[in-house]
Amino acid sequence: MISYNPKDWITFIFHFHKADTFRKLIPMMIFIGFYSATIAYLEIEYWDLPDDSHVKNISIMHGMLGFVISLLLVFRTNTAYDRWWEGRKMWGGLVNSSRNLAIKLSVILKEESDRAYFRKTIPSFASILNKHLKDDDTAKQLFEDDHLSIDNHKHKPNQVAKIVFQKINDLYLANKITGDQLIILNHEIQSFTEICGACERIKNTPIPYSYSAFLKKFIFFYVMTLPFGYVFNLGYYVIPVVIFIFYVLASLELIAEEIEDPFGDDANDLPTTKMAENIKRHVEELL
Repeated sequence: MISYNPKDWITFIFHFHKADTFRKLIPMMIFIGFYSATIAYLEIEYWDLPDDSHVKNISIMHGMLGFVISLLLVFRTNTAYDRWWEGRKMWGGLVNSSRNLAIKLSVILKEESDRAYFRKTIPSFASILNKHLKDDDTAKQLFEDDHLSIDNHKHKPNQVAKIVFQKINDLYLANKITGDQLIILNHEIQSFTEICGACERIKNTPIPYSYSAFLKKFIFFYVMTLPFGYVFNLGYYVIPVVIFIFYVLASLELIAEEIEDPFGDDANDLPTTKMAENIKRHVEELL
């Protein structure tokens, strides 16, 4: 995730970050520029269309469709940002649940071996979930103990949550914690799987294909028809104007594509790796 000062306007205007949409759109912008130049040359020099040509009225269509495309892009970016923000809230909840579980166990548990066990397992859930959402391979074994191995062919976060609850249940059977304490600890463990499920819902449910494909086609054909009508008013200046309009519309779509999956490795995705490291550090401090 990019760290920046939101009050530094000069940096925003004149600095191009590697994740900036301008870099990604350069090839397409060059194509749009050549295309617009070709249409402008044909209309002005070759076809020699009169000022009262019906082609000039195409700009009326652009005025009507401009409102429609703006509504579609607003809905697209808002939906993508809602997914990004919900992912952030889920990971914020995971941080709080990990801390609360560590705080309660630090008071309840008296033996160092039990505290050391949870000192490793609680942060492991965040680390495994982070890799699970990024589709990265995880180690088959969490610790040095053979009986704590993780099966890569099964749901990894669920296995870690099960290991944590199994240990707490064993402590209850060994009379190291009471029934009331077991109920208190159960809430945090249950929240682990709820957060995992919510993150998987975001990860595995993209924007419907038909909507995304339609919007891309709409932007493309809208921009490709712009030179025909505006050549009459702008002449060859239509070239930079059309390129700029394409840059604005396509950039909004690219930004929405990037943030709709907040658990990837893009520059604006959530810093889940850093958050998992913070959970590990905080749990180790508490236990």
